[in-house]
Amino acid sequence: MGSSMAKNLAARGHSLTLYNRSHEKAAALAKATGMKTASTIAEAVKSNEYIFLMVGYPKDVEETFYSHGGVFESALPGTIVVDMTTSPSLAAKLHEDGKKRGLRVLDAPVSGGDSGARNATLSIMAGGDEKDFEAAKPLFEGLGKNITYLGPAGSGQHAKAANQIAVAGATAAYTEALAYARSVGLDPYKMLQAIGTGAAGSWQLANMAPRALQGDFAPGFYIKHFIKDMHIIDAEMSQRGLSLAVVKTVLSLYEKMAQKGLQDDGTQALIKLYSEK
Repeated sequence: MGSSMAKNLAARGHSLTLYNRSHEKAAALAKATGMKTASTIAEAVKSNEYIFLMVGYPKDVEETFYSHGGVFESALPGTIVVDMTTSPSLAAKLHEDGKKRGLRVLDAPVSGGDSGARNATLSIMAGGDEKDFEAAKPLFEGLGKNITYLGPAGSGQHAKAANQIAVAGATAAYTEALAYARSVGLDPYKMLQAIGTGAAGSWQLANMAPRALQGDFAPGFYIKHFIKDMHIIDAEMSQRGLSLAVVKTVLSLYEKMAQKGLQDDGTQALIKLYSEK
């Protein structure tokens, strides 16, 4: 997703410096697009007005911000730093620690998967200071179509959590609908056509269910990252004394898949559990 987003920003005339822990990945993208690369985080961030982070796990975010030569040590005061990957509690901490260093940290997770990143149609959910959001909005407009400011630091991450809860339910629902159709002898493609424009219609049903049927399990969103998100959601809810049954159920299904070595598949691969029965 980060590669596609970088391409879209470059296409709008922005000058980008790329950094990836696997330098060859950044180098390959730079060679194809003419962007610059950096060999360290410090080199990547020291002279840029905006910094965008798209990494996998909260521990990766913390390392990127807090390590020697990391964002907090190397970025110039006044820089807007947009983190698209963290938990709500970490987003609030980054925002406060950033303020102490003169940095303007936003949390801005996205939804829309690989296709949304390629086509610049992502939904972007932002938290932080509103003036910083407005400053970054022209860049967000190069990445997505539905761009929403939700409130103080962490609010974007809470909205993404709500998004993931809804995705979890929709993914489990279309998977079971496909399993049901197959078991009773329906043509699953015709079934999807029949229900897709009715009350059951959803983005997941329209876009991911056909991929599941076709055996296309390439990750628009990795199972391992979905598991990480659902654990974060469960922890947030535990702090508030609320248990979410759908989250717990879908999390248990994906953890079964991870145990089978399928954590690098896309979320639509949930159909594999039902194909075994």
